[in-house]
Amino acid sequence: MTSPVTRVPSVTAPAPLPDGAGLTHRGCVRERNEDSILTDPGGTLWAIADGMGGHGHGDVASDIVIECLASITDTEAWSDPGGSLVTQFERANSRVRDRARQLGSPGMGATAVALVVRQALASVAWVGDCRAYLCRRGALRLLTRDHTLVQDLMDQGEISSEEAALHPESHVVTRAIGGGPRVEVDVVRVPLFAEDWLLLCSDGLTGCLYEERMVMALTTPMSPQDVCRQLLADALEVGAPDNVSVIAVHMRGA
Repeated sequence: MTSPVTRVPSVTAPAPLPDGAGLTHRGCVRERNEDSILTDPGGTLWAIADGMGGHGHGDVASDIVIECLASITDTEAWSDPGGSLVTQFERANSRVRDRARQLGSPGMGATAVALVVRQALASVAWVGDCRAYLCRRGALRLLTRDHTLVQDLMDQGEISSEEAALHPESHVVTRAIGGGPRVEVDVVRVPLFAEDWLLLCSDGLTGCLYEERMVMALTTPMSPQDVCRQLLADALEVGAPDNVSVIAVHMRGA
């Protein structure tokens, strides 16, 4: 009789583990910070909201967005990450509009980007011009598409990216939380691998720094907290005319 054959099961590589941090700052010009951020020590949920308009009540709008997103439970985030983000963006839209009526600030609103990491999958939802990037092996990829007038013009081939940067209406967004009875939320899903980096930021960062500078920070051996500190310092060094918010998430090998 021959020796019994022992079947060796295939080994599935463990999912990379998210490790993240975030910082927000009023910048060098603005008197107050109307950005709000959400970080998660549990490694599941991160978000940035950039308040706008409403006679100084932009911070109220961004706080509402973050409060709604923070109410997502772990069960919701894991069972339906994209759907849970959309639901809370829609809830925030109603709450911002209600609060704007109470304050007599019809222009109050916010742009936002949010991220859920579930095992080796990232779900990103956004409204407006807050952005999410993926950095893999030194290559930076924009995951979001700005909901702005200049982005629409570029997509239509009417202006170049260089012209967009100098356009007098480069700040005009075409979607915002609180901007109408309904809000349209875009969602993307991206598989993740060990050593990937995810970067969320408000337009206060992208308005100051070229993407090459972001890559430099994300490819230098640093913790997520130090990446955020470096990018914030770089933005402040060049004058940061707007509030600046940044979140960096590193997918560590298990």
